[in-house]
Amino acid sequence: MRARRCHVLDELPGVAADLAPATRALARRSATAAVALLSPGVQPLQDWWPTTLHGPGLLVLHGVIARETHVAGRTATELLGSGDLLRPWDHEVEPMPYAVAYRVLEAADVALLDAFFADRVRPWPAILGEVTACAVQRAESLALQRAIASHPRVDMRVSMLLWHLATRWGKVVPDGSVRLELPLTHRLLGELVGAERPSVSHAVGRLTKAGLVRRDGGTWYLTGTAADHAAVAQRPLSEQLAAAAR
Repeated sequence: MRARRCHVLDELPGVAADLAPATRALARRSATAAVALLSPGVQPLQDWWPTTLHGPGLLVLHGVIARETHVAGRTATELLGSGDLLRPWDHEVEPMPYAVAYRVLEAADVALLDAFFADRVRPWPAILGEVTACAVQRAESLALQRAIASHPRVDMRVSMLLWHLATRWGKVVPDGSVRLELPLTHRLLGELVGAERPSVSHAVGRLTKAGLVRRDGGTWYLTGTAADHAAVAQRPLSEQLAAAAR
C-alpha cells in the first residue's frame, strides 16, 4: 500500500457541486484526506485501521474492489467502485461464522474520511450529507443485486446483473451496443448472482446464442436493451435456440 493526500472535491466533482464558487473553494481546501493506493490482489483493509477509528469511513475514488463474504463454504460478492463508502473495520456480531475479504480487481484509490476530515468539513453539512448518500446508494445497489439473485433462472440473473453493472460502468459504443469493461469471470458472475460457475457458463452461452451478449477478451458487449434481455431470458430455452438459428 502506498499513500498520498487529495482534495476530495477534486476527486469526486459531484460532491458539494451546489456550493457557490467562493464557498466551494474554501471547502475544497478543508476537505482533504489521506489516500491509500491499492494494487490488485487481496488487501486486508479491515486490518489497516483501528476499530476505534471515527469518521465516515473509506471512500473509493477509483478502481474496482470485490467485497467477498465467505460463509459455510459459499461466497457472495459485491463490486465496489468510485463513490462507494465502506467501513471494513466494522463487523456484525453473528452466530453464524463468516469472513470478509477485499479483493482489488483493478488498481484502486480509497480516501480515509476520518474524524479529522469530518471536523474540517463541519461548516458545510452538504459535504457530509453527500458522503452519507454514498452509503445509501451502495445499500440500494446491493438490495437490487439481491433481488436479481433471487430470480429462479440463472440466465435471467446474469442478464439483469450485466445491465445493472452497465448502468454504472458501461459505455455506449458506435454500433449501439454497451461496452462493459470489468474483469468478470464466470466464477465471479456466479458469486454475484448466487450460482455455480457451470450454470453461469451455460447461461452466458444461451444469451450469446440469442445475440444479447458478446465477450471479446476481458470486455463484455450488451446489445439491445435491458427490456430485450428480460424478454428473451424469460422465454423457454427452445424458443431462444430457434430464434438464434434464424
